[in-house]
Amino acid sequence: MAKIILQERVEKKILLIRGKKVMLDSDLAELYEVETKNLNKAVKRN
Repeated sequence: MAKIILQERVEKKILLIRGKKVMLDSDLAELYEVETKNLNKAVKRN
């Protein structure tokens, strides 16, 4: 079942670094409700 993520919740986690919008892997993992290490594994696989 898909969950709706509030836009403002995501926007609060976006950082501006050297003119680029980025998110920390830990914040992204929290939004997807997975452990950070599992998110990083999935990124490496894809």
